[in-house]
Amino acid sequence: MKKLSLVNTKQGSASVHRFSNGNTLPLMQLPFGMVSFCPQTDEHLRWYYHPTHRCLQGIRITHQPSPWIGDHGAVCIMPQKGRPVSDPEDRWSGFRPEDAVLQPHYMKMRLLRYRCTLELTPTLRGAAVRLNFDDEQDNFLSFLSVKDRCFFSFDAQNNILSGWTQQSCSGEAVDFKQYFVVRFQEDCIDTAGTMISENGKTVPGCAVDGENTAIHIKIKGTSVQATLAVSYIGYDYALRSIENELLGKSFEQIKLEAENLWEERLATVEIEAKDDKQNRTFYSCLYRAFLYPHRCDEVNAEGKTVHYCPHDGKVREGVRYTDNGFWDTFRTCYPFYSLVCPDEYAEMCRSFLRDYDECGWLPRWIAPGEVGCMPLTLIDAVLADAAVKGILTEDEMRACMNAMIKHATTDAPESRFGRNGAESYCKLGYVPYNEQKESVNLTLDAAYGDFCIAQIAQLLGETEIEAEYRQRALNYKNLFDAQTGFMRARHADGHFRDGFSPIKWGLDYTEGCAWQSTFAVQHDPQGFAELFGGTQGVIAKLDALFSEPPHYIDNAYGCEIHEMTEMAAADYGQCAISNQPSFHFPYFYTLYGQPEKTHYWVQRMCEEAFSYADDGFPGDEDNGSMALWYIFGCLGLYPFCPGKAEYVKTRQLVKSAKINGKVFDPENFGTVIAHKDVI
Repeated sequence: MKKLSLVNTKQGSASVHRFSNGNTLPLMQLPFGMVSFCPQTDEHLRWYYHPTHRCLQGIRITHQPSPWIGDHGAVCIMPQKGRPVSDPEDRWSGFRPEDAVLQPHYMKMRLLRYRCTLELTPTLRGAAVRLNFDDEQDNFLSFLSVKDRCFFSFDAQNNILSGWTQQSCSGEAVDFKQYFVVRFQEDCIDTAGTMISENGKTVPGCAVDGENTAIHIKIKGTSVQATLAVSYIGYDYALRSIENELLGKSFEQIKLEAENLWEERLATVEIEAKDDKQNRTFYSCLYRAFLYPHRCDEVNAEGKTVHYCPHDGKVREGVRYTDNGFWDTFRTCYPFYSLVCPDEYAEMCRSFLRDYDECGWLPRWIAPGEVGCMPLTLIDAVLADAAVKGILTEDEMRACMNAMIKHATTDAPESRFGRNGAESYCKLGYVPYNEQKESVNLTLDAAYGDFCIAQIAQLLGETEIEAEYRQRALNYKNLFDAQTGFMRARHADGHFRDGFSPIKWGLDYTEGCAWQSTFAVQHDPQGFAELFGGTQGVIAKLDALFSEPPHYIDNAYGCEIHEMTEMAAADYGQCAISNQPSFHFPYFYTLYGQPEKTHYWVQRMCEEAFSYADDGFPGDEDNGSMALWYIFGCLGLYPFCPGKAEYVKTRQLVKSAKINGKVFDPENFGTVIAHKDVI
């Protein structure tokens, strides 16, 4: 059986603004591809697809890594019949979602209103498109703006549609445009019948520029094939991508190439599942592991790899990856890439170092440029993990260390860059709450980042730097309040904030309360245990974490945020497996000599909170991070502390597993499994 047949691309997409079952999209793209394609069933800019909807407003060209971040370069493609319209509330067509084909490598949608079948299959920077209408009467293929200024122009002499959009939501994007080119097969376009729309008005024409715009290409006959590509640099780059990726190939050839690429990725981990649910959930999750980050570099006329730089709008040399939030993905994604695609992992790290060279700061959350959405620079762990696993060269490690030290010691001129509160942290050993919000998480993540610096310094033989940052890595202890048994925010004068409750969310904590934040000490589990009087004391605290009711108090958000709702719905006590900071909690038990408790909680969560269904995640999936928590749980190993070349062992939930063709059985190892023993 082909593994693609097991994948439900809609897994986790049954989500809404107030409750996330994944906040995912059914994306058709190549692994780590620059561009994705997704049905749009709602005109909402960010939550634009839901699997229960029976109305289709078009197929969106999309790059959206998360609805909380938003999309950039979005354009909609929509077949129409009769007089075409641009407003999504007017143009939509009914469709049968149960008949739609939404696979990683192929999409097929039947539009009932327009009596048309649309098919797409992707390449790295584009796609092949095939349309079949039931009859010849007034058939159009519309290209429509999603938001912001958009330009469309049809060149009848060469049968080419070209255009651009400035649509961008969150990230730094100086002079950003996404260019696109669509090349139609010969003798299939009625130029005289082509129309344009602007602000709801549709008239004959072949070019339009402005907001709320569209172009409606009149189709001769009943069928048409086209190839398209996107670029962040210019039309000639998009045309070059069509020539390099699509020219001279049939739709079926392109589809087969995409299918083979996905089958190759899904074959990197092979399992014998216990049942059909586990099998389908596993490979649906594995599909999500290879969607992000998006590779967004292009090829110039000399054959060199170049990219658009969102910091200054210039074209720079080298590979670039974007659309990733390291606060989430450092925990599972990059440790997984170290196992199955280390060469690409190295290339990603070089891309992130290139971002540092271009703007002076390592990325935190990029889409396409720096968003600064989540606190601190957890990319420290991404780089350290690559270093300790032998994925980086010595020169690259030194560049990483120098960049990380800058973050660790220097306040950035903008809050979106670097470590917030870095200089106060250096002075006091913690970030004070009177200077920065979410100061507890800023401090704990800084201590972990310091550990990551020490790890690279050790590899480079920089003993003084290593010693300094190993000591700084113990700064997490400065926030521990022995009286309450929690990490608490401190003022610059040293006192803890008044009015403490361990279930108050926000203010000093990021997307959680003291329960979720206190355990953010992956790098020093033994030192952490000493805060509670030793192993028995910390085990008692862990037991309390899992047994406490999932109560919460809105302390600073001004409303109930969806992470609160999801923690209560999952109901594993105060262990919010619905959000990334709780991912490592069950694995503490193994490190403290109680592996059966780890197995109990991991098995229960995998079986109860995850499935391949449209509501198959307990919270935001976030760029593959939650999907890979499930994958690691099934395999019986977990990257407890990225930046260490090891994994914590637990009992395998599948019958058997192979990683890169090599049989992996955790029973052959002790409590901790070395990275070299897995690859």
